[in-house]
Amino acid sequence: MTEETTELPAEGETEAGKNGKPSPFKRKGVRRVLLVVAIVLVLLGIYWFVQYWTVGRYLESTDDAYLQADAVVVSPKVGGYVEEVFVSDNQQVAAGDPLFRIDPRDYRSSVAQAQAQIDVAQANAAGLRAQIAEQRATVERAQAQLNSAQADLRFAKQEEARYVPLAESGAESRQTLSEKVSERERAEAAVSAARAEVASANRRVTSLQAQVGQAKAQAEGGEAQREAANVDLSSTTVTASIAGRVGNKTVQLGQFVQPGTRTMSIVPVQQLYVTANFKETQLSLIRPGQPVTIEVDALDGVELHGKVESFAPGTGAQFSLLPPENATGNFTKIVQRVPIRISIDAGPEVRNLLVPGMSVEATVDTRSADGSLEKIEQEQEARGQDAD
Repeated sequence: MTEETTELPAEGETEAGKNGKPSPFKRKGVRRVLLVVAIVLVLLGIYWFVQYWTVGRYLESTDDAYLQADAVVVSPKVGGYVEEVFVSDNQQVAAGDPLFRIDPRDYRSSVAQAQAQIDVAQANAAGLRAQIAEQRATVERAQAQLNSAQADLRFAKQEEARYVPLAESGAESRQTLSEKVSERERAEAAVSAARAEVASANRRVTSLQAQVGQAKAQAEGGEAQREAANVDLSSTTVTASIAGRVGNKTVQLGQFVQPGTRTMSIVPVQQLYVTANFKETQLSLIRPGQPVTIEVDALDGVELHGKVESFAPGTGAQFSLLPPENATGNFTKIVQRVPIRISIDAGPEVRNLLVPGMSVEATVDTRSADGSLEKIEQEQEARGQDAD
């Protein structure tokens, strides 16, 4: 029976050496490559840390952001049948361009009717002014009669005064004195009648002047009706209040529209902005005026720029149709989001490719607000010390 001996590998001999192949890690080229890779990784790590510490930790981003525009809903002010439509779907229009026209015949009739009322009132006023002129002549005649009666009265009083001493001395009879007294009384009555005639004539003038004022008021009322009718007539042609692109057009030729009926919308595509809904935990350093980087999903690889314009005065939940009522039932805390308006700095070529509703990702650079939280903490500490 023979014994089999097993030879142990020499010290330092590897499995690869046993197989006749040297280890790749023992090659100088491999070691150099690994060393270079390790150095590159360390440098990249240092670069990433520096970038994060100086820039990255100040960047707040959200993909809950969308393009928006303050679209205007076009509705007619007056009702009627649509006589003509001047625009088509998605057409670009300028401010003041006609969009469609409603049959204006009824409103032209209203203008003509109001003008007729004005003409009647003005004719009545002219006739009354002619009567006033005639009445003023009557007043002058009555005044002349009053003057004549007053002259007769003065003469009658003088005659009476002259005959009184003559009658008392017997130079004239009492009958003659009585006649002079009677003449004086008749003269006084004539003066009273003449004064009454003058007063009556003047009151007639005042009455006619009041009627002229009434006719003027009727004419002014007719002018107001005519102005309102002209406004309605001009409103039969519906024009664009802003420049933009026509969208959601529902008006058709021959359609009967009521005042306030939604017929189309005008979207100012050259005045787009971004509404970004940031979490409330991201708002500590976001301030108006900070730069924003915008990436539109529809424009892959294109990076736009903008700035923070303003904050909404409440979270999105506060402006929902049914705001949450946390004072009832079980409460589960949910991170709220606050809408932030962001302006876009882009040229016409880019804006022509953007439409409201597109999804974007917005990243705000908050480095300008670095240190503001520390200042707030110091201020609050100072207030607490003052309160103590």
